Amino acid sequence: MEFLFENILNLIGFLVGLTIGSMSYIGFKNTGSPTLFRLSIAFFSICVGFFVIWTGFMVEDFIIKSGHIERGVQALGIGIQTVGYFFIAFSHGIKSFFPKSRYFRSVGIFPLFLVSVIHIENIFRSISFILLAYGAIETMLSYLESKKKGAIFVTLGLSLLAFGEFIGWYSFVFPESILYYLSISIKISGLISLFIPVSRVPLRKIKFDEL
Repeated sequence: MEFLFENILNLIGFLVGLTIGSMSYIGFKNTGSPTLFRLSIAFFSICVGFFVIWTGFMVEDFIIKSGHIERGVQALGIGIQTVGYFFIAFSHGIKSFFPKSRYFRSVGIFPLFLVSVIHIENIFRSISFILLAYGAIETMLSYLESKKKGAIFVTLGLSLLAFGEFIGWYSFVFPESILYYLSISIKISGLISLFIPVSRVPLRKIKFDEL
């Protein structure tokens, strides 16, 4: 039953990521916008990451039957998602990996304790958290200046994705808990939040912080 739920959540994540990636690519084809092209790469990477993890669960469920997904497969899926998060941050117009503000710079320092863990999966989650938290902060600052409503959905989406990655680390520490399901559900909610502004701008050139 647990594997079935995990399969369903990762399949939903794949479908949501594929939908947003497809819409971004259609927007790119219609406008030639480099931002939409980067967003296409970002969301396609995220959906592929979900697909790799989903495939790992399916193989485990029907073939290997060892009781748990191979950590290497899960790390690969998370690593591919991290590539997508980088392109989301880059589409936002990232100029450096940390804000100029000393206060906001602490956001990047906070999750570094995760990197001390040997498992590469935690390193990927740490990088993802830093990129997403930075993007959320910068987008919120952009909203305070421009008051564009779309920026609220972008900030919410990036924040949910960052929180989902953070919860995902705790699901590794407490593997028998509900935290893994919570992590995937939060990340799917974040993707849906990002889908709202992306779906409204398929026909014109944009900057991600203008959504």
